[in-house]
Amino acid sequence: MPAFAACLTMDVRKIAPPDRHAMILAAFNLLGSGETMELISDHDPKPLQAQFQSGLPGQFSWACLEQGPAAWRTGITRLKSGHGNGGCCGGCGGA
Repeated sequence: MPAFAACLTMDVRKIAPPDRHAMILAAFNLLGSGETMELISDHDPKPLQAQFQSGLPGQFSWACLEQGPAAWRTGITRLKSGHGNGGCCGGCGGA
């Protein structure tokens, strides 16, 4: 069992692929600090993770809950601050 409870579950397997990322990002934007969404997909979400890392650095944590082949489940949590879990966005400086 994951260490968190998903507050939102999104199963995107029946959503047209061109629409998925925009819908997922819109759902993520509705999360409050510390809230998690569980994403269910039919393929490895690495391109989505790269999009999150590029556009929302330090604002989320990513947890693989299930890795295919039938379903890929991912927990995406909005972090309480700009940085967390040791996952610096690369813009850290100073002490």
